[in-house]
Amino acid sequence: MDERAEGGNLVRFGELTFGEIAEAASAGALVVIPTGCTEQQGPHLPVDFDTWMVSAVAEAAARRAHDRHGARVLVLPALPFGPTPEHRSFGSGYVDLGQRLHTETVTAVLESLADQGFRRVLVWRGCGGHDLSSAVDAFNAAQTACTAYQPDLPYRDIWLELGDDRDDGGHADGFATSIALHLRPESVRRALIADPGNDPVDWDDPNLDFGRYTTTGVLGRPTVATAHLGAVLWEAIVARVADTFASVASDG
Repeated sequence: MDERAEGGNLVRFGELTFGEIAEAASAGALVVIPTGCTEQQGPHLPVDFDTWMVSAVAEAAARRAHDRHGARVLVLPALPFGPTPEHRSFGSGYVDLGQRLHTETVTAVLESLADQGFRRVLVWRGCGGHDLSSAVDAFNAAQTACTAYQPDLPYRDIWLELGDDRDDGGHADGFATSIALHLRPESVRRALIADPGNDPVDWDDPNLDFGRYTTTGVLGRPTVATAHLGAVLWEAIVARVADTFASVASDG
């Protein structure tokens, strides 16, 4: 059966008609806004990795939330650009959307969804450094019928629990490379996977520049990555995010 005959099973906002979207809003569906970015991912991963992953996670978790918890979750197309000033020193492979414009863009999306009658909207970030709490807080202060959420990302905790302790993580690391080897192996330039041996990074530096720490764009140890590890990580990620989506969908 064509799953479009059962619109409740569709999770991609863009695949629905405007009438089906109106019905989903009336039924109390949760909408997820995935925010990605376009930036260097070392020599071995494509620059769309974060945007691809945030979409893949959100859609898989939305289906899991429906199948296991009965939650209706719609996922918007991922925003492919965000603030990436820390990658400029590598000279190519980035689209750096300023913080103010990024915040304004997400705010406009939130307001559009509220105007359509959605009562719960969740911002799911593809880049951990993209803090949209100010946009979420300002939106919630101005709204009475719709609430926005920005949950913490579980990836770091999952890596520490299930990953390889030889890699403390960072960027284009064992975590990201394992996920890519599991789900998108054709995108990985395997011959170029190498550890940079970088110094510890000051992630709180307001002028963070990856070029100060690594000549390859890699922070961490991608050589520990395997497709099997990616499969284990992926199952944990989808389960954890699905629970988050279901919890928000039932809030209030």
